Amino acid sequence: MTTHAPFTISRLLKAPRQLVWEVYSSPEHLQHWLGPKGSTVTHSQLDFRVGGTYHYAMKVEGGMELWGKWLFLELQAPEKLVLIQCFSDPQGGATRNPWAAGWPMYTHSTTTLTEQDGGTRMTLVWAPHEASAEEEALFAASHDSMRQGWSGNIDVLEDYLSLLQTP
Repeated sequence: MTTHAPFTISRLLKAPRQLVWEVYSSPEHLQHWLGPKGSTVTHSQLDFRVGGTYHYAMKVEGGMELWGKWLFLELQAPEKLVLIQCFSDPQGGATRNPWAAGWPMYTHSTTTLTEQDGGTRMTLVWAPHEASAEEEALFAASHDSMRQGWSGNIDVLEDYLSLLQTP
């Protein structure tokens, strides 16, 4: 069990909860907003059920192709997604973080969507999963950069949600 606090980020999105759920549960939607600003999703294969996976690839700034995989542990529409996340290869096998070899091989992510003030409060809680003390320490030391990265990703999500709601 980790001795460090998990990474947590929360934002009030100007969109109905059902729409936010839909953009998390469809590969056609995920490819439009998942990833940091400036990235492009190039592969988006989703089996959206408990025990299912989301396998994706994206080109990030500088042209590097990055693969990832989610394993869904819990899905409570339209309010909660729980998953294990890892970096991946094109075949779906787990790989190490290409920038930080000491990063946890797996992380545990819980996203909750709560109706608030006519919009949706999205809260992400992210923690190492089955990690060594060194991996947990690196994850904890990275909270500031993760906040910057996730803030940019949520900006992209907000922009995409506003496009979907434009009459």
